[in-house]
Amino acid sequence: MLIFAIDDEPKMLQNLHSAIAEAAPQARIRDFLLGSEALNAVQQEGLKPDVVFSDIRMPGVNGLELALRLKALHPDVGFVFVTGYDDYALEAFHCHANGYLLKPVEPEQIRQELDALSNLRLTPQPEKLSVQCFGYFEVFWKDKPLHFQRQQTKELLAYLISREGTACTNEQISTALWEDESALSVTNSRIRTLLSDLRSTLKSIGMEDVIIRRRGWIAVDRNRIDCDYYRMEDGEIAALNSFHGLFMQQYSWAELTAGELHFRFLNKAERQADY
Repeated sequence: MLIFAIDDEPKMLQNLHSAIAEAAPQARIRDFLLGSEALNAVQQEGLKPDVVFSDIRMPGVNGLELALRLKALHPDVGFVFVTGYDDYALEAFHCHANGYLLKPVEPEQIRQELDALSNLRLTPQPEKLSVQCFGYFEVFWKDKPLHFQRQQTKELLAYLISREGTACTNEQISTALWEDESALSVTNSRIRTLLSDLRSTLKSIGMEDVIIRRRGWIAVDRNRIDCDYYRMEDGEIAALNSFHGLFMQQYSWAELTAGELHFRFLNKAERQADY
């Protein structure tokens, strides 16, 4: 096992190294005073750490940015923040950190984090449907576009995903997809046809449980979908940087959401850049 220990304070780094060495005597440990040095070791030396224990407040590449960049390169890396401050817990969650420790750390704390990571990796993780919402809406399965028999079947899935797992009634779906059609009996029949087609398409790849159907409403299981929109909502910086104001742009009903996202995220980023 290769473990990175990162802290810009030499004494804290020494303490962290000693705690790791006692908790995992068989592990290889690489020490870094800067997050940028650890990132270079991965990008230039080709190292792939199994676990990273890192400070948060560091000059240059801080711990939060490092976590996002390393997980983008190696999604299965375990990342545990070790900090002298307890006010970064929410940011750590948004970075998909596996643990959060306060300094000074003890070997038993390190051992518990390593045991938790080991148990997590032994638990099979469900596969997810890969979805692109920024720009044009697209759906992928194992890196290949998913084929839909009907374009409106794809649009139905897009609308359900845009609702982020909230329950959608037939009337809400009808209003979005067929705003000029007033006969609900007609649109109900269309929805049944499209839903049957959608479930058949997803069943062909073993992902039919992405759709949740109950009496009177339909939704998607948000946990079975990996998409840029959800990751941005969860605070992922890389996803935010990939958003340029366009959201499911082939669908007119998505314009309202695009405007809301522009106001919430792009305007905020522009205001922060002015300071």
